[in-house]
Amino acid sequence: MHLYLALTLQVLWTGVCQAAMQHYPATWGHYDVCKSQVYSDEGLTWDYMACQPEAADMTKYLKVMLDPPNITCGNPPETYCALENPYMCNNECDASTEELAHPPELMFDIEGRNPTTFWQSTSWKRYPKALLVNITLSWNKTIELTDDIVLTFESGRPEQMVLEKSLDYGRTWQPYQFYATDCLDAFTMEPKTVQDLTQHTLLDIICTEDYSRGYVWKYDKTVRFEIKDRFALFAGPRLHNMASLYGQLDTTKNLRDFFTITDLRIRLLRPATGATMVDENNLSRYFYAISDIKVQGRCKCNLHANSCVFDKEKLSCECEHNTTGPDCGRCKRNYQGRAWSAGSYLPIPKGTANICIPNNIGPVIRPNVSSLGVANRKEVAPQVALSTAPSVHVANRKRARVCDNELMRCQNGGVCISNVRCNCPSAYTGLLCEKPRCESGLGGCRGADSGQPPLRPPSSFGPLLLLLGSALL
Repeated sequence: MHLYLALTLQVLWTGVCQAAMQHYPATWGHYDVCKSQVYSDEGLTWDYMACQPEAADMTKYLKVMLDPPNITCGNPPETYCALENPYMCNNECDASTEELAHPPELMFDIEGRNPTTFWQSTSWKRYPKALLVNITLSWNKTIELTDDIVLTFESGRPEQMVLEKSLDYGRTWQPYQFYATDCLDAFTMEPKTVQDLTQHTLLDIICTEDYSRGYVWKYDKTVRFEIKDRFALFAGPRLHNMASLYGQLDTTKNLRDFFTITDLRIRLLRPATGATMVDENNLSRYFYAISDIKVQGRCKCNLHANSCVFDKEKLSCECEHNTTGPDCGRCKRNYQGRAWSAGSYLPIPKGTANICIPNNIGPVIRPNVSSLGVANRKEVAPQVALSTAPSVHVANRKRARVCDNELMRCQNGGVCISNVRCNCPSAYTGLLCEKPRCESGLGGCRGADSGQPPLRPPSSFGPLLLLLGSALL
């Protein structure tokens, strides 16, 4: 008996330790299932969940545009000198020869080739006029960034550069980050790094000097826009608490929009010179060259799709939950029983689908208003929509059930009314009362004055401790 009890305690303790060591991303990192079939009192029904596509390399689906359009080298052919050695001038660019051409598409080809392939601009032959280049990456689709944006330069890294984003397909632009060897001189901004940011200053636009060194650091080729370091302000240094990040993204629109783009623009303002003075006698040393651009992200589908297709040069979500549109941004025809709403990450780990429900159908009773006085007609009008629902109408309402007492319970103290809607407490809203009303500011509902408890991942220790107690008894 004692041996059996000891073995039971050992197994339970091992389970507790494994649960304690579990990393959260494996638990709720993906939201990759939109629906599953479950059994209920009415038989086999669908259980709907929030879902999103997996992250992917988004450079496979973009279009690139250069401004000015004739800024790529090779027409006419040019010879370039090395930045660190002005007498080494054996690099040639010729657009008419494939081996010597450096077109824009080489910014996105397969890395690891020998010799390295890259796009290259013309040299700074019009100095002191600024050598300005805009590189615009367009997806014609809203995407959500999931990893750092990384640019790899084969020339020295630019001494001045701006990364910009657009949320409206390039009509307007906002800066993402400034880069300079001297932020005060270039942009009248104090230099900062992403490590200087906090949860409350995450949306601040900063200028960094970390990525703008010249040829002395010729092996430092990359320039980054740090997405994961910003995620870590909510999810922890190893992104182990994704629950907290998802909670913030769900309740704070400004934060969600910060990581959402339709276009990116790289504004190259001054090439690497490697010195304080420009050698005007050898301007072929100064140019831009980019061998790789990495943009990792996913299609934005408003948590209503788990896949995104690229067809006819265009990305679009394969929508679920009776939604439609390139971003699943509206309800399908005949499924407009309530206003469209994006899915919700909460409650973790399955979220809330906020599905579109069928329209209520059936004959409508219209009272005879001809015998009523004109003064009474306004009072009758709001009651015109009252109907006697036949059996087909009842069947539709059953299919459109929103809540019940088993699978889709109203949360946070909400009460299910006729399986059709949740009557929520004043502090909550949403399809299943899953959303706090205090959506404001970057702190969202996790702010100190919101009155909401901090978001915590569900604990797996409770059931194990109950079993442990039972074994001891």
